[in-house]
Amino acid sequence: MDVESVADELYGLPPAEFTAARERHVAQARAAGDRELADRIRALRRPTLAAWASNLLVRTRPDEVRSLVTLGDGLRRARRDPDGARLRELDRRRHALVAALVREARRLTAEAGKEIGDAAREQVEATLRAALADPEAAAEWRAGRLSRALSVPAGSRAAGTAGAGRLPAALAQVAPGTGEARDPRTGPSPAGRRSGGRAQGDGSGGPVLPAAPTATRAPRGRQEAQRRRAEEEAVAARREAAAREDEVRHALDALEGAEQRAHEMDLLAEELVVRLKEAQARREAAHGAARQARARAREAEGAARRAALHAREAAERLERGR
Repeated sequence: MDVESVADELYGLPPAEFTAARERHVAQARAAGDRELADRIRALRRPTLAAWASNLLVRTRPDEVRSLVTLGDGLRRARRDPDGARLRELDRRRHALVAALVREARRLTAEAGKEIGDAAREQVEATLRAALADPEAAAEWRAGRLSRALSVPAGSRAAGTAGAGRLPAALAQVAPGTGEARDPRTGPSPAGRRSGGRAQGDGSGGPVLPAAPTATRAPRGRQEAQRRRAEEEAVAARREAAAREDEVRHALDALEGAEQRAHEMDLLAEELVVRLKEAQARREAAHGAARQARARAREAEGAARRAALHAREAAERLERGR
């Protein structure tokens, strides 16, 4: 027995059966004198319903799992070298495959005796999207030993970030009198920065050109201020979205935990109902046996009274005969 084989077994079980099975393996490892193995087995965490459903997919649908991982590789390549038509086709396949696998996860868990709720379904979908977005998440999912649902890594869903450090073409300006491109973030090109604020000629004796009026720089300054404000607002919006996503994940975790506890209580209630019925049956049997015993006791009492009466009558006859 080793921790790998134990983990393979445990993460294929429904969450309600996980802890008892894990503790049996811990006891076996301790009985064999391997405390380190026992500690490693005990460190295995019980899976949530969503993690269990995701593990079931890996274990029972290997072809679909390979298809999803291959699709994720294709999506990442397509985003690095954008091809609009190709990316749209891959996105369409992604939506279809994720939806089909989520439906299959619900069917598999129902067959295993536990239907997952909406919160767990959403976390299964998040796990599949994480596997599509990140190769490390895909490898973790494909191992089939998740204890928690996966989430899409931060930044992996952002589109168009590859050119974030480059100046957009629409903001590129031409420095007056030079024909050179100029970046409004850094000011005029060196050719335009001369003493007295004037651009000099090419040294051929031509006339000195006047510097651009201050009024022409004002719109560019406003553009720069607007761009900075837009960037700050975008950063704030991303932070706010990340915070909201964290809140949603926490809420879904809490909901799934509540659903898991409710499921365990359902199982306990069903077991108690069975035990109650068995106890009621035993009680009825005991009452029946008591009724039969009372009837036999009454019969025995009647027989004893009749025997005593016969004995007295016999004694009286004997006495009269003397």
